[in-house]
This record gives sequence, C-alpha cells and structure tokens, in this order.
Amino acid sequence: MAAAESDREVPSALCTEFLNFSAKDTASKWLQVTDLYKEVYQHLARYVPKIYCLGPNLNPQSEDLLAQLLLQAPLEWYLCGEDPSTGLAKLEQNNQPSQLCGHVFRVGEPTYSCRECAADPTCVLCMQCFLGSVHKEHRYRMTTSGGGGFCDCGDTEAWKKGPYCQKHEPNISDSCQEDPLAHLSTDMIARCYNVFAIVLKYAVDMLTWDKEDELPPGLEPPDRGDTYYCMLFNDEVHTYEQVIYTLQKAVNCTQKEAVSFATTVDRDGRKSVRFGDFAFCEQAKSVIVRNTSRQSKPLRVQVMHSSVVAHQCFALKALHWLGHVIGYSDALRRILCQVGLERGPEGENSSLVDTLMLCDSKMWKGARNVYHQLFMSSLLMDLKYKKLFAIQFAKNYRRLQTDFMEDDHERVVSVTSLSVQLFTVPTMARMLITEENLMTTIIRTFVDHLRHRDLQGRFQFERYTAQQAFKFRRVQSLIGDLKYVLISRPTEWSDQLREKFLEGLDTFLELFKCMQGMDPVVRQVGQHIEMEPEWEAAFTLQMKLTHIISMMQEWCATDERVLIEAYKKCLTALTHCHSGFTDGEQPITLSMCGHSVDTIRYCVSQEKVSIHLPVSRLLAGLHVLLSKMEVAYRFPEQLPLSELSPPMLIEHPLRCLVLCAQVHAGMWRRNGFSLVNQIYYYHNVKCRVEMFDKDLIMLQAGASMMDPNHFLMIVLSRFELYHIFSSADCRKSYNRENTNKDVVQQNNTLIEEMLHLIMMVVGERFEAGVGQVEGCDEIKREIIHQLCIRPMAHSELVKALPENENKETGMERVIDCVASFKKPGVTGRGLYELRPECAKQFNLYFHHYSRADQSKAEEAQRKLKRQNGEDMALPPPMLPPFSPLFASLVNILQCDVLLGMLGAVLQWAVEPSGGHWSESMLQRVLHLIGMGLLEEQQQLKNSSEDHDVSFNFTLKISRPGEAPSNTASVLALLENLQNAPHLEVHKDMIRWILKMVASIKTMRELTATTYTVTASGSHGQEEMVCDKDKAERKRKAEMARLRREKIMAQMSEMQRHFINENKELFKQSLEELYASASTSTSLEHSPTSSDAALVCVGPRRSRPREKRQVVTCILCQEEQEIRADSKAMVLAAFVQRSTVMSKNRKRPPHDPEHYDPLFMHPDLSFGTHTGSCGHIMHSHCWQRYFEAVQAKEQRRQQRLRVHTSYDVGNGEFLCPLCECLSNTVIPLLPGTKGSNSCEQPGLGQWLKISGQQIKAMHSAHRKLQPVGVDAVEETEEQCPAPENFRIDYTPMSPYSSTIKEMLTTFGTATYKVGLKVHPNEQDPRVPIMCWGSCAYTIQSIERLLVDEEKPLFGSLPCRQDDCLSSLARFGSACWTAASQPSVQGHYIRLVAALIPDPQVETSPCILDIDMLHLLVSVVLSYGSVHSQDSSGLSVDAVQLHFFHLITVAHMVQMLLTSGPEEVTMEQESGGAEREEEEDICALYNTLRTHLGSSLPEVASGWHLWRCVKTGILPYLRGAALFFHHLNGVPTPPELHAICPGQWEVLCGYLSLPSNLLQLYHSQKELLEPLLYGWCSHPGVRQTLQGGGVLVSFPRESNSLIDLPDDYSALINQASSFTCPKSGGDKSRAPTLCLVCGSMLCSQSYCCQTELDGEDVGACTAHTFACGAGVGIFLRVRESQVLFLSGKTKGCFYAPPYLDDYGETDQGLRRGNPLHLCRQRYRKIQKLWRQHSVTEEIGHAQEANQTLVGIDWQHL
Repeated sequence: MAAAESDREVPSALCTEFLNFSAKDTASKWLQVTDLYKEVYQHLARYVPKIYCLGPNLNPQSEDLLAQLLLQAPLEWYLCGEDPSTGLAKLEQNNQPSQLCGHVFRVGEPTYSCRECAADPTCVLCMQCFLGSVHKEHRYRMTTSGGGGFCDCGDTEAWKKGPYCQKHEPNISDSCQEDPLAHLSTDMIARCYNVFAIVLKYAVDMLTWDKEDELPPGLEPPDRGDTYYCMLFNDEVHTYEQVIYTLQKAVNCTQKEAVSFATTVDRDGRKSVRFGDFAFCEQAKSVIVRNTSRQSKPLRVQVMHSSVVAHQCFALKALHWLGHVIGYSDALRRILCQVGLERGPEGENSSLVDTLMLCDSKMWKGARNVYHQLFMSSLLMDLKYKKLFAIQFAKNYRRLQTDFMEDDHERVVSVTSLSVQLFTVPTMARMLITEENLMTTIIRTFVDHLRHRDLQGRFQFERYTAQQAFKFRRVQSLIGDLKYVLISRPTEWSDQLREKFLEGLDTFLELFKCMQGMDPVVRQVGQHIEMEPEWEAAFTLQMKLTHIISMMQEWCATDERVLIEAYKKCLTALTHCHSGFTDGEQPITLSMCGHSVDTIRYCVSQEKVSIHLPVSRLLAGLHVLLSKMEVAYRFPEQLPLSELSPPMLIEHPLRCLVLCAQVHAGMWRRNGFSLVNQIYYYHNVKCRVEMFDKDLIMLQAGASMMDPNHFLMIVLSRFELYHIFSSADCRKSYNRENTNKDVVQQNNTLIEEMLHLIMMVVGERFEAGVGQVEGCDEIKREIIHQLCIRPMAHSELVKALPENENKETGMERVIDCVASFKKPGVTGRGLYELRPECAKQFNLYFHHYSRADQSKAEEAQRKLKRQNGEDMALPPPMLPPFSPLFASLVNILQCDVLLGMLGAVLQWAVEPSGGHWSESMLQRVLHLIGMGLLEEQQQLKNSSEDHDVSFNFTLKISRPGEAPSNTASVLALLENLQNAPHLEVHKDMIRWILKMVASIKTMRELTATTYTVTASGSHGQEEMVCDKDKAERKRKAEMARLRREKIMAQMSEMQRHFINENKELFKQSLEELYASASTSTSLEHSPTSSDAALVCVGPRRSRPREKRQVVTCILCQEEQEIRADSKAMVLAAFVQRSTVMSKNRKRPPHDPEHYDPLFMHPDLSFGTHTGSCGHIMHSHCWQRYFEAVQAKEQRRQQRLRVHTSYDVGNGEFLCPLCECLSNTVIPLLPGTKGSNSCEQPGLGQWLKISGQQIKAMHSAHRKLQPVGVDAVEETEEQCPAPENFRIDYTPMSPYSSTIKEMLTTFGTATYKVGLKVHPNEQDPRVPIMCWGSCAYTIQSIERLLVDEEKPLFGSLPCRQDDCLSSLARFGSACWTAASQPSVQGHYIRLVAALIPDPQVETSPCILDIDMLHLLVSVVLSYGSVHSQDSSGLSVDAVQLHFFHLITVAHMVQMLLTSGPEEVTMEQESGGAEREEEEDICALYNTLRTHLGSSLPEVASGWHLWRCVKTGILPYLRGAALFFHHLNGVPTPPELHAICPGQWEVLCGYLSLPSNLLQLYHSQKELLEPLLYGWCSHPGVRQTLQGGGVLVSFPRESNSLIDLPDDYSALINQASSFTCPKSGGDKSRAPTLCLVCGSMLCSQSYCCQTELDGEDVGACTAHTFACGAGVGIFLRVRESQVLFLSGKTKGCFYAPPYLDDYGETDQGLRRGNPLHLCRQRYRKIQKLWRQHSVTEEIGHAQEANQTLVGIDWQHL
C-alpha cells in the first residue's frame, strides 16, 4: 500500500498554476463564450484529476479546499455576476423563507409525532419545531429516526391542527402566491439556468457512468497516467468478518486497516483498497473474487482508472454544492427543479431526475444518499415540482420496484423509500389514483412478484427457497406504499375517483382470489406428519394486509355508491371462488325436532380445509357496513340481497371455526405445530379483526337470513355431532358404552365448543352495525374483559387491543371511565384496575378469551364475589339490541333444535352414567338459558302496550315434550338439578335462573292483567329471595368465624403451656441471643460504670465486654467459638478496585510492578474496597467447596465454552448460601485484649522513645542487608536500643495454622486485585494493600451513611458491620503473616511523614497524604513494633498519640487548602466559640510565618473554624468507626440517632477535646518543630502555587451525572454525537457513561481498542479508565442501563426514565414521552456508591442465562 506515500506533496508546477488561478477571470471568460457547456467541461477535465485521487490515501482537507478554489468559485462568480460572498448574501436577503421546515433527519435523531393532530404516523417534527409547536402539550409519540426522512412542519396537509411552529409561522403580509423568480433579473435567471443545467448533467453523467477505464466525451484528461484504484463495493450478503478476512489476504494489510476498510465500505458503499498500476490492482481483485465466491456470489470489485474516480468524487461534491446554493433562495431552488425535470431530446423518461431514479440500483450507497438528499431539499420542498416529481415517480413505479427487487441494498438507501414523502400527502395520493391509476399499479406489481401458484391459481409458499423468501420480504414494502395511499380517507368523491378506486378494488379482489383457500390442510390419521409445512409466509401476508383490508372498508363506508358496487363485486368474487370448490360434496337431507334441511355432506376431519378466506371476510365486513350506514334499509332494490344463498355464505367460515374446535379437542395432534401456530394467529390480536371476528360476523349474517333450526342443523352436521342429538332417544345418555374413551372425550369438547359458538353468534353484538352500539363500546368491553383477568399495565393493555393503521387502539378515550390508575413505587410499573361498577358487564364466554384467560378471569371474578359476600353465580351480562338487519338472530335461542339440545344435556346431567357429559358443557347450557331469559326480560321491559312480545323463552322451556316420549321440560330438569349433590358448583347459577323465570312470569302476569308495567313487583320478589339467601350466607360465615377463633385460642394456650414447662431452655437461648448480637448495644450492658462516658481509643478506653463469640458454619452447620488457637472461621468477601470516591479521574494508571501504595493521595483516585455478604464458614469447609467449584468448572469448559457469571480463574465463587459473588474470604479473629500496663507516657516522652526505637530498627535492618563496600560503620554505635526493646526477638504468632493460612489467603487476594498483579504472598506490599482496603472501605461506608442521612452507628446492616470488624482485626494481625522487618520498614516510613526522619529520603508532603489512610496504616502496623517491646508501654497510649498527631496534621492540611473565604454575613458567634476562633487564627498565622505569601490573609477566625470543623468531621467519623471495630468498644447511644450535640459526643468518644486546637496549643513547643518540618517540605509550596492536585475538604460525595428531565434531550445529544474514530460518521450505539458523562461509540468495530492483548469495545475500555473495571452506562437509543464489570461480565438494568404510565420503554418501542424518575436514578446511584454493581450483575446473570452468552467486552 505504500506505493505512493510521497505523492501527497503536490508538485511545484501545480502550485504555481493554482496560485495564478483567478476564479473571477475564469467566470468573466465564461460569460463571453458561446458554448459554455464545452468550456466548463474542459475546465473540469483539466483540473479535477489534478485535485482528486492523487494517491492511495485520500486527503479530504486539501481536496475540498482546492475544489472550492478552482472549481466551485468560478461557478459561483458566474452565477452571481459579482463576488459570491456579496451576491449570495443579497439573494438570501431577498428570499422569503419557506414555510416548510424540510430539516432532513440524521440517523438516531429524535422525531415527534402528535397522536391527536397528525394526519398519519409518518407526519413528524424535528425537535426544534416540536418544542415551538402546540403539540408538546398534546399526546405525542417520540421515536428515533432511521435517517432520511424530513420534518413536516409547515405542511398543512400533514396536520389536522397546528401545522406551524413559532419559527415557521407564515407572515400574514406575505402574498404567498407570488413567484419567487420575480425578484431575479432575467439575466441572472439565464445564468443560473446554464450553470445548473451543466453541473447537474455532469454529476448525473458521472454517477451513472459504468465504464471503468474511460470518461464521457469532453472530460478526457489531457495527460493520462497508468494509475488505478481497486474499488470494493458494499453488499448485504457478506458479513463484516468475511470482508475483513478477505482483505487481509488480498491486500496484505493489518487487521486494524481491514476493519477500517470494511467500516468505510459499509458506510459509504465503496472504498479503494489498493492504488497502483493496472496489473497490481487486477491481482488484488482476483484474490478478493476468488475468496468470496465460495459461499455465495462474490464481492463486487472494480479496477477503475484514477481519473474516473476523481470525477466521481467531484460529482458528489457538485451535488452537495447544488444543495448548498439553492439553500440561499427559493428562486434558485425553482430553477434547479425545472432543470432536473425538463425532458431531454429522447422524450419519455429522459429528464435528468428520471435518469437518476432509474439508475438508482446501479449506484453505490454514498452516491444514492447524496442525490436523495438533493431531491429532498429541492423537489420535495417546492409544492408545484413535488407534484410533477410524484407523477414521474408513479409512472416509473413498476420499474423502480422491479429494480429494487433485484438490488440487494436496504430500502433506506433505495429511491423507492421516497414513496413515503409523496404518497402520504392526501391530495397527491388522490391525484395519483385518478390520473396515474396508482392503486391498481401497486397491487398489480405486488401480485406479479408473487409467482408461486398451485393449479387453482392460489398462492403456494411450500418449499420456499432463501432467494424467494428474500424477495417476499422485499415485496412487502409495496403493501406499505398501498397503506400510505389509503391512509387518509376522502371526504368528497369525484366520479373519476370512484371509477379508479373500484378498478383498484377489482385488482385487490384478484389478489384475494389467489389467497382464498391457500395452504389447505388435511387431518393426519395414523402417523404424525413428516415435514412441518410452511405456514408463516401466508400469515405474514395476511398480517401485512390486515390494515389494508380495514382501510378499504373504511373508504367504502364514506360513499354509498362505492359501497354498493364494492359489495356486488365482492359477492361475485365469492361466488366465483365457490364454484371452484367442489370437493365431492354430495347433497343430503337432515331432519330433527320436526324440521328438515337440505345441505351437502362434508367432513372437516376428512377433507381439505383452509384457514385463509379473505374474500368471505371482506364480504362480511361490507355486509356489516350495509347495516351500519343504513344502506340496506334505504336502497334495498340496489342490493342483491335476495340472490344471496345463506348456506353458501356460512359454509367456509363455519368449516374454519369447526377446524379450531377440532384442534382444541385434540383431533389434529398429528398435524404438528404448524397447525397449532396457525390457529393461534387466527385468534391472535394482530390478525383476529380480519380473520376470526369476520368469520363470526359471516355466520351471523348467514344465520340472520335463515330459519334458525336449519342453521343449527347445518352447524351440528359440520361439527360432526348431528348423530348424537338427532336420535330419538338422545336424552337417554346416547348409547356409547362400546365407544372408546378418546372419542367420548373429543365429542364432549366438540359439544362444548359448539355451544360456545352458538353463544357467540347470539351474544356478540358489540360491532357497530351488528348491534346498536357506538364504536367506543367495543373497546370498552375489550378493556373490561382484559382487566377482569387481573390489573394490567398500560403496555399490556395496548398489546391486548387491536391497533388501527395509525398504531392507535383508541384506548385512551375510554380507559378512564372503566378503570382507575395506580402509580408504581421504586420498582414495578403503574397498573390499571377495573372500576367495581364495571364488573357486572363481565361475560365468562367473552369471544376473545383464550382458554387460559377464561379460567383466570373466572377465578378472579369468583374470588371478588366471595370477598364482597355476594352470590357466586356469574350470569351473562345485559346485551345491547341487534340492528334490524341482524334482529332475527335472537330466535336461535327459542328454536326447537336448540331447546332439544339443551334438554338433552340437562338430562345427561341429571342421570350421570359414565363420563358422557362434562361440567363445562352444563355450565354453557346454563349460560345459554340465562341469555334467553335476559333477552325476554329486556324485550318485556322495552315493549309498548299494544305489541305482544313474540319472544317467549319461559313458555318454551316450561313445556314438556310431545307424546309418546313425554320428556321432561327444561325447567323441570333444572329444578331436579338444583338438589343434585354432584353439582355443588353450579347451584348458584341454577338458583339465579329459577329466580329469573319467576320474575319474568310475574312481569307477564302484570302485563296481562293491567297494562301498567311495573317491574318493581318482580324486583321485590327477586329481592326477597335474594335477602333470604344473603341472610343464610351471613349466618354461615359468622359460624365459620367463631369456629376459627376458638381453634386459635386453643393453639396459643398450648404454646404458653409449652413455654412455661421449658422456661430454663428459653431463658438460656434468649441470653445467647443477646450475647451474639452485634457489639453496638447500648450502655446498660457495658461493664464500665454507666456514668463514665464511653471512649474507644487511648489509655482511658472502655473495656469491651468479655464474651464468647460463637458462630455457625453455613456449610456443615457446626457451631464454633472464635479463638486465636482454634480452627479458622471465614467470611465470604468480595474485593474490588474502586474509583467511587475519586476526585481525580485523569490520573494515569500506575505500573503495577513498581508502584508503591504506602501513602494514599487525598484525591482517592482509586482504592480497594472489600464487601461481604456476611455468611460464615469453616476455612476447611470453604476450601472443599471451592475445590468442587473449580473441578466442576474444568469439566464444564470441556463441554461448552461459555462464561459463567463468576470467573473461577480469578478465584471467584458464589456464596453457597445467598449466591452472592465473592472472590476471597476474610478470617474472623477474636478482639484484641487491652493491655492493663501502667506505662502511659506523655507526648514528649513517647516521641523520644519512639525516635529511639526507630533508630534501633534502622540499624537492625541495615545489618540484614548485604553490606556494600563503602558501608559506613560508625553509625552503628551511636544508637543503642532503648532498654526492653528487643530488636532481635522474633515473637511467636498467636494464631493456629489454619488462621495463618487464611491470613495469607485474604492478604494475597487483596494485593492481587488491588494492584492487578499476579499473586505473590512474599511481596512486602501485601499488608499495605490490606490496610488501604480497610481505610477505603471505612471511608466509603462513612460517605454512604452521610448521603443517606443515617446515624453513624446502629444503622449498618450486620453484614457490613461484621465485614468492618473483620477487616480492622485482620489489619492488626496481618503483620504476623508477613516478614517483620518489611512491616517495620513500612511503619518507619509512615511515621517519617509525621515526624521528619533524616534517614528516610522521600517522604511525601503533608498535602499529598490522606490522613485516615495514614491513621489506619500506622495504628495497624504498630503491632509489629510493639511485639518486640517488653517495657509495658501501653498500645492504647501509642494509638492515642498517633491519633492526636494525625488529627493536628489534618487540621493543618485543611488550613492550607481552605482557600479564600466566601464573603458571608460576619457571624459573630457567642463566647462559646470565641476561644476556638482565636486559637485557630493563631495557628493559621503560625503557618503563614512559615509559608509567607503562599497563604492568603484571613481576617475571620469564624470562617476558618467553620472550614476546619466541617472538613474534619468525615475523618473523625471514619476514625470512630475504625477504633470501634478494632477495639470493640460499645458506642454511645447519642451516635445511634441524628440529633444535635453530635460533635461533643464524637470528640468525647475519640478522647479528643471538643476544641481540637487545644491539641496543638497544649503541646505547642513539641509540635512547633513538626509544624515547621511539614511546611518546609518543597512539595507544599509547589502544590499551593498550582503545581499538583489540591483537594479541598470536606470532599463532596461523588454522584452520578445529572440527567435531563426529558429523555428526548438525551436522544438529541446522542444524535449529534459523531464517532471519534471514523471521521464525522454518526455513531450507531451512542452510550453515555453515568459516572463521568462521556459519550462513547459502543458496539462497533471502529472504536475497539486493545486492552491486555484483547480487542475490547469502547465501553469496556472506558470502564478501566474511569471506574477501575466497573461501569454504569446509559444506552441512549435503547433506553436501557448497562452495567459492566471486567471484560466478561455485564447485565442490562431498567433505565430511570418512565412514561406517564409508570413504565420503562427499553428499546424505545412504544414511543411515549419519557421523564426522569428521581427515585429510580437514586437507586442506581446507591448501587454504585455501595459498590454493589458487580454483585447485581452476578445475580442478574444467575437469574437469566441468556445474559451469559453476550460478548460484553465488545460493547
């Protein structure tokens, strides 16, 4: 590839040529010439190849600059006739800005659509327009753009109201009619015309040019070199990996280069991968083609001459330039549109725009994008030319779509995607239908591309190849276009529109005829089906067409003439389809109950049957419209209703419903899953509107025109149940003793299904047109029945309701009158609950319930009734009356055949003999009887005096059968059943029926005697029976309650008895309970006298209670006391690196091998945190458990190579009890015994002793080192060790071997994790890391308590309590496991930071030390020195002196960093703090004498004291936590609550004076030299003058970044974020780090970096830089939070953004506006502050195995 690196320096000859070039002169020369076209082409031919494509690596900066200078400038001069900068500005000034916004969306930019005012969902606004519009107060939907559409602000046809935002509001003064060209001189117009024509022609020629080695005439370069490019083109067949692999082989480049090539090819559509002479490029081409042609078609590669590529590059630039120039003025835009659409000499399709469109699929992606953008900003922004363009688009529609089918690029980059901009404009769509017959064109194109038919001409999708499936997916976009055309219904019709619409409907019916009866199925008998047939394609087609079918019907509904014609056409089509289906159907006659009917013999279980019947269903829809629009009543003479053959209408829908029933009955099991899936979708909410619902309507339409007895006999015959009910003695459980059990079972189910079908035919009246209802009643009823199952979230309800073509369910209009909303808490989501008054509309046999739904709803409703103490019956609800066209359906309820069936079932129930009936069958029969009674009651109520009510159900059910059989009447059977013991469940329902019968009889008698219908009597009677019933229930309930209470009393008596007998035992266990409670118990239990204040450090410290600490191992359940010499007990713990408290995330990571962690900088840039779940095990039990985990892991790795949620290689395991992620164990150690020594020196004396000890240790350590040649001997004699300090004495470790082993285990783990190194237990840094972890954990817990406003003690969960005391005690013991001299060495260096020591070279300055870390390390490391001191020096005294010293140092640190005071009201405090203020001023002035001008002068002591007091508090609280856990001293009760006076109590507990400055002033002469030493350190002055990181105290708690309240602000921010690596390209998955606020380009090749030799994505890399391996991110486009830990672990977490219904929207699928929920964000923040992110990931991965398979490191 290094062929021509040096070519970048442009030869000097060119430079002079460029420098002498004058755009103005060139332009004036052009003004004189006659053939401008030739002149400009010559200019381009000369200069373009000199600017572009001179070497392998394109250099856009210099190319753009030169192109602007040499090529665009002369064009602009010519265009304006003057200096372009003034000329274009003038144009802009005279321009009247368009009212259309026209902002083209970037990928991922937020778009808004108003759900109330948008004409359709494709009408969207950009964020700026939306915020300035009226719609932001409405119900809107927010989505992210896929790129390529534009903002519809200002388009009056797109919005029902509020089409303009504030910015695009038209001025009233504008006369919009004037032509924008009026402002320009004719001269200028001519010049524009010339330039635009030439430039556009040049660009079109170049972009559609297909020769690789020569140029169009007029552009041949003057001198032609042998330089070629090997150009690789994008396709959608090959994957990234294939392309990268091939490129590495073909042009031997590195992986990184290959990735960048592949990324560019994917983005721009092409990229040159090699530059050189022809042969060199040809060789690369052959390798690429050879390598990629094996699996599929090869990658497209061309070897192109560099001059061709150069001109193509400039052609794109020229289009950009045109787009830029027309932005100055609408007049220029007009001229460009005119140029583009002007026909050339060849006539049809010869304009430049046509040429571009028709060559679309031959161009590469980048070129397509550029010219589409130009079309949008020119043609689509000018209404006149938009129309002309639309006509051209429609004329070429078929060709464009055919090209698109052949092309393999996504639709987004195809010119066909512009249809959404044209077809959704209502006036345009109607014009195209009438003038270009667009509707017919689209449907014809669609049908032509689906060529697979069977012999009857139906679609056949069997054995679908991948190629055909791909094509089928492409064809579906045509349906989308048809949807756009139909989406807005016409308000007035012209004759032409009628004609063309009906012509379109004809072609649509042709399509339907191909679908009617497709994919037929035949029942498998004997053996299971071998191959699952293809069923998805047909259903995909059905789903895509669902909205089209609905919209067609809505168009028909707007015009009566169209409706009548459509109905006729559809009926003809159906008759045509039926004439083709003669599957050997012989005529037969059925007779029953004295009626007979002629029909055909047909068995669903033996013949072919299909679930696809679109023609019948369309007819059903139109039939309902006839009733709804009242056409059937007004123009009956125009309708062919008399010619209808009802049996023909119902035949196929009935077969389909029978098929479903038989599948439920298990008769089609051997047909496999494909059939089950088809049945599922048939009922599913996505398809049912145009499938199941319409079949039901068709049955209703047919039945309403037939004798009900005939209808029922045909139904029985199709259900294959006719033989059961028709026999004369069917009441005597029809003879089935000899039949097998399966058949009985199947028949039972079929009878149930058939009864259900009859209920639906009579009872489903909520479709406007079938019953007398409004449109919203249907939705109300759907919602009520969904909420009868259980309370539901908004999104669940939306999913359960059918959407219309605008993605609306209409739910919001009605939801509030049927349900109430309950807001969510910190988890969960908001729920809608049904209003109690709506429960009476519940219908157990609601037609859209699945089986599961039905049983859940029944259970829920019975439970509700039980709670309200009501009757348990679930009677059918009241129904609205039928429309006149369907009115005769109610007669089904009282026809003889149905009554015969009901009687038969009841008879079987009375004498149950062998399972020939089922309870659900009886339940359905009772429901049907109930429906009949309600119908009669309603008709009686609504009847006027003179009308006799023809519906007499009570009479029919109380009439016994005719002689000779004399069967009992239905009513008599019911009365018998009332007392049957085996029907306990149905008692309530039977009782309800009998009451109804009684009340109806009363009503009839009343009407018969007097005409004054008073229903009150009937009610009275009903009430009476009801009251009796209620009283009976109440009595039973009362008795049950008394019985329960009695039993409870007996039980508690027995308990008491037992406790009294075993008093001793209870007393003992209670005591133990108290003993084992955490040490933070209150004062009463402490052995010190209760009036002495508690002190946790120093000689006066309170002695902890001597108590045995007994714990239980969670693995073997044995108890054990914690002693230094017994078996080790350990806590499962998790150690992790952390930056949660960091004040400096910029600090570069240290080199782990040489880093010295002894001193922690106050910016806490990273620490090591230890957490524990608090579960205790024996060390040997834990080791056994861990070995088992390791062994299992090795076995698993051989089987399947996936990660688990824990990484055994890093010592991770899950706690055996709570499955919490852990990576080590902390040994539990007994508390330290306080030494009762009398030796308690003062500060001065101790400083002396300490100095001697340190000198002695220095010399001892020097002896241990190998002696150098020039070792100085004399120093040795000068430092005799103080007496009783035995420097050579090595103390015995007090711990048992297992404890020692565990000390090493935990120490090494902390060291390994904290420094990111390999474990090495000999490393001297092990103890330092443990002390650091102890201090860091204390600091992080102290911050947590402050942030959550909890008291210092008593509010921690015991797992954290145990973890802290184990850490502190471990810290004080860990020196026993390390080499003593090295620990003493650490001790010496730590002390040297406080007390300057000449023998320690590099001590940090006081401003670079975190004091709590220093305190913890000094106190814990002192053990190694004290073990050699036999002088009886008290440890307590030493701890106290260290503590006082470090406290003074911390105060000095604060005074040095206090900074200038804010000017506040000078608060003169009372005398109480006067002393402190004077003291602090004195100390500050002392510091100033040492440091001079580096410290500012401070006048107010009050300000200083306030700084110190607030700044030192976190340190004091941390120290209190540390000493409490180290020394086990009980805590004062005042610190268990947040109350005033905490300061004094805290100081008392730490044995400090409450005026801390007394520490300094009381020991002034001792501390003065130390003070001087600290201040004279060179680092102090340097830091104060801005040389280092200066931390001010108190350190604020870190929190996650502030997020905006409205989510769209984030989306907007992310959409303008470009990928930092791939030059200005939009990032596909912009991801926001919630810790530091950086935006990252996640999940893409371009931003992968290498980390420890592995490629990782941007987020993973960022976690190591920002969060020490733990990261919290927000994936903006997906609206989900991402937790990452290390490279292999991650999980998704619910985002803190909720919509108004209290739900998150992960993936932004629903598009409801989202707002920040502060509590949920705080919850995420708390997880982060508690260091629980990794634990959360572990739990998530354990719960959800799919998370384990994700490659987290690539995010």
